[in-house]
Amino acid sequence: MGESSTKPYLIRALHEWCTDNGYTPYIVVQVNDRTMVPPAHVRDGQITLNIGNLATNKLSLGNDFIEFQARFNGVVEVVSVPVGAVSAIYARETGAGMGFEVQNEDDTQEDRPARDGTASAGTRPGTGQPGSNADDGPGGEDPSPPRPHLTIVK
Repeated sequence: MGESSTKPYLIRALHEWCTDNGYTPYIVVQVNDRTMVPPAHVRDGQITLNIGNLATNKLSLGNDFIEFQARFNGVVEVVSVPVGAVSAIYARETGAGMGFEVQNEDDTQEDRPARDGTASAGTRPGTGQPGSNADDGPGGEDPSPPRPHLTIVK
């Protein structure tokens, strides 16, 4: 077994940085058969999810999976994405963040069973745009967030 990936540690660090600075951390996920996300909100094989503390419950930024519960249209749903499928994390308000190479299914050493996409909504309903997952978080329609400017890490 080799050295562990820096990716989950960088994701946790950038999540903390966003939180400490009052920003909303978003992740971009390349959807695969091990990704449990709302399929109706997948666009071009990817989904953007708000992983801020106000939008999630029981958030776990693990080394293999990012998992949390969130309310979507008033219903609590479970979201689970492999860390290898995360292509970026960034602050919604500024676009500052980091991009990553997406790990292929064959590259993973995790033996976790595939999950079906039965959760719902990580985006503003009906828009396909990222939005708050929480019913109680800051509300209202925000103007389009700035385009992320990311650094690719291998």
